[in-house]
Amino acid sequence: MARKNADERRAEIIEATLAMADEVGPDRLSIDQVAQRVGVTQPAIFKHFPSKQALWDAVGGFVGGQLESTWQKALAGNSDPADQLRALMRAQLRLVRSLPAIPALLFSRELQAGNQGLRRTFLGLMQRFHDVLAGVLADGIRSGHFRPDLDHSRAAYVVITLVQGVAMRWSLSGRGFDLVKEGERLLDVVLQGLLADGVGA
Repeated sequence: MARKNADERRAEIIEATLAMADEVGPDRLSIDQVAQRVGVTQPAIFKHFPSKQALWDAVGGFVGGQLESTWQKALAGNSDPADQLRALMRAQLRLVRSLPAIPALLFSRELQAGNQGLRRTFLGLMQRFHDVLAGVLADGIRSGHFRPDLDHSRAAYVVITLVQGVAMRWSLSGRGFDLVKEGERLLDVVLQGLLADGVGA
């Protein structure tokens, strides 16, 4: 079997960290658990990430990269503002479904109190998602798709709250429903209050 290069090993460690964070919770996660998951020793983990903080920083960077990529792809094939919001919602929830540790991280002590660097990373990601959504909403107001009196910044936070709420409910329910379809249904309710008169959802 070919030996993995440094980049491949780093990616494997990050993937294992996310998997273990989902299984045992971010607050209980240890380097030893990650090492066992990967099948290496603790020193081998520290060869790539000199501290647990460095590993969490890399996890945050990976999640951020995945999110940014999904937003760009979601916007690429849509011109209608309502369809762009739907595409962004689907992309965000599909990523949560593929990386179910994300809701656990957002509400963990590791993020809220124990790891200021990770908290700043996720706060920055939320702000960038807000900016993407607000941009779509502002464009939709200018094009007449959305109500002219709509506060595009506040409406963007409403959509973020919807995403986070449905993701947390999905996580707490033991993933007992279709996350993406439920998000789409809820967004359609929100859109009814955003669309300009005479524009159908």
